[in-house]
Amino acid sequence: MIGKLKGLVDSCGEDFVILDVNGVGYVVQCSARTLQKLPKAGEAASLAIETQVREDAIRLFGFTSDAERDWFRLLQGVQGVGAKVALAILGVLGPAELATAIGVQDKTAVSRAPGVGPKLAARIVAELKDKAPAFGSVDPVLARLAGEDEAKSAPKPVQDAISALVNLGYGRPQAAAAVAASVKALGESAETSALIRRGLKELAQ
Repeated sequence: MIGKLKGLVDSCGEDFVILDVNGVGYVVQCSARTLQKLPKAGEAASLAIETQVREDAIRLFGFTSDAERDWFRLLQGVQGVGAKVALAILGVLGPAELATAIGVQDKTAVSRAPGVGPKLAARIVAELKDKAPAFGSVDPVLARLAGEDEAKSAPKPVQDAISALVNLGYGRPQAAAAVAASVKALGESAETSALIRRGLKELAQ
């Protein structure tokens, strides 16, 4: 079994890279996010590898970190999630973002991945919610704000900013994530209006 490959980038396709390792070209399937992080052709690259052996083929999947590979494995433990869907999810959400989305039960974030509908997104966050902390750090501020009861104990400007974003049509997890990021950027003494403006910018990214 191959667990890691280090070589030169030969060429890239829509969902794969050919990695030249001592003259042997390995076809490695990757997420869009991983492909974007790879250097240009001719430069050195190192990928954590997941090897899948089937009756008719041996497939290699490459990741920029062991954490991303761990999530790839974990996601496929959910019914309805195969390698293609797992890569699609990791193409939209990095390991930390995915851990946070699952930790705060943000189905909408997971459903942004191609091929992931609302029902499958709900199943993913429900089945992996107890495993998320083991694979990534969930922002405690974000996790606290994502729960309605817990958010009531937050400073009033934070509560008001979350409510304003929810009233604009955003889901509570997304609003909480945006405001949590705003608090980190602007400081805990930031006023409601500033948090809302910054929150909207976060949501627009």
